[in-house]
Amino acid sequence: MAAARETSAAGASTWVLEAGALGSGCSGRNGGQVAYSIKPTLAALTARYGQKRAFAIAQEGRAAVDYLRGLASAGLDCDWRARGCYFGAHTARHFAELAREADHQPAGLEQRISVVSKTDQRTEIDSDFYHGGLVYHDDASVDPMRLLLALLRRAEERGTVVREHCMVQSIKAQRGGFNVMTSAGSVRARQVLIATNGYSGPLSPWHRRRVIPIGSYQLATEPLGTERIRALIPQQRNVVDTRRVVVYFRPSPDGERIIFGGRAALAEADPLACVARLKAMLVRIFPQLAAVKVTHAWAGWVAYTFDTLPHLGQNDGLYYCMGYCGQGVPLAPYFGRRIGQQIAGIAEGRTALDGLAFPSRPYYFGRPWFLAPSVMAYRVLDAAGR
Repeated sequence: MAAARETSAAGASTWVLEAGALGSGCSGRNGGQVAYSIKPTLAALTARYGQKRAFAIAQEGRAAVDYLRGLASAGLDCDWRARGCYFGAHTARHFAELAREADHQPAGLEQRISVVSKTDQRTEIDSDFYHGGLVYHDDASVDPMRLLLALLRRAEERGTVVREHCMVQSIKAQRGGFNVMTSAGSVRARQVLIATNGYSGPLSPWHRRRVIPIGSYQLATEPLGTERIRALIPQQRNVVDTRRVVVYFRPSPDGERIIFGGRAALAEADPLACVARLKAMLVRIFPQLAAVKVTHAWAGWVAYTFDTLPHLGQNDGLYYCMGYCGQGVPLAPYFGRRIGQQIAGIAEGRTALDGLAFPSRPYYFGRPWFLAPSVMAYRVLDAAGR
C-alpha cells in the first residue's frame, strides 16, 4: 500500500493484487509493536559494511519509526499509542548486558532508555520472571488492521486500484514489461513489485529462497477488567524479553485483556493448536493468570532473512521489498514508500540498503528444514539461561 501510493502519486496507473482478503495474514493481525527495528548491532554492521554505511543502515531503522510516528501525528487512523516498551532480562547476565548497552549507546543513535532493576520491576510488570530490564520510552503500538486500512485509503485516494482474491499465478517478461496472469485474468504491467514477505511461494522462486517464513502465534485472554490489567502492566507498555525464542505482549487497546504472542510452533497453520503452549508461556510470566480463559487465537507468517536485514531492489527486472524479520509494522510502510519512489524514478527513494546482496543458502528452496533443530537449540539455551 505504501509503495502503491507513491507510484500512483507519480502518475502511474497502479494495481495492487492480493491473493486473499486484505489483512488476512500477518499484515492485519500482528503484535502491533513499533520500535527501532534493524536487528544487527552497529558493531556487526560495521564489520560487514564499514563504519559509514553501517551507520547509515542503522539510521534507516530510526527513520522508519519517525516516518510512522509522523503519519500518526498527521492524523493517520492507526490507534497510535506512545506508551513505550519494557524489555525484560531473562537472566541476571542479560540484565548486566542490557544495563551496559544502555550506558554505552552509539553516538548519533541514542534512544531514551531507563534501566529498571529487579527490585524496582513491579513499577513495570507484576512478575518476578525477569531480572530487571530496560524501558524504551519512544516505542509505541498500533492497531495493525487499522494501520493497513489507513494505508489503503491513502493509496486509493491517489488512484490505486486494489483487487482482493486475485492470486497472481505467473509473471512473464515481455517487450516493454510483463504479462501478469491472475486467477481473474491477465494484466499487462510495465513494472512489477513483489511484496509477498512471509507468504512468498512458487510464484517467485528467487525471492522464496531468500526469506525464511516463521509462524507467529497470538492469543487474547478473556476480559480481565482495566483495573486488573493495570495491576499486571502498570504503565500499559509493550513487553518483550531477551530470550531467543521471543514472546511479546501488551494490554489490548480497550485495556481489558492481555494480547500475548510468541514463537509457539514452527509451521502449524491452525492457531488453536498452539493455544496450550502459548498459554503456558503466558503463565510462566504471570502465574496469577493460570485460571484465566483464552477467547481468541490467531497466527500469521513473518519473513526472516539470512543476514537479518530487510531487502529492497530489483532482480530480473522485478522489484521487491521484504524480509522485515518480525518488524514489519514500522519497516514495511517506510521501505514500501522508498521502493515505490524508486519505481517512480524519484531520487528520494534511495536507501542505505540499496545494492546489498540478498543472501540465500545452498539447498534452501523456501522450506526451512533447518528451523526445527535451530529453534530446539534456542529453547534449550533459553531454558539454561544462556
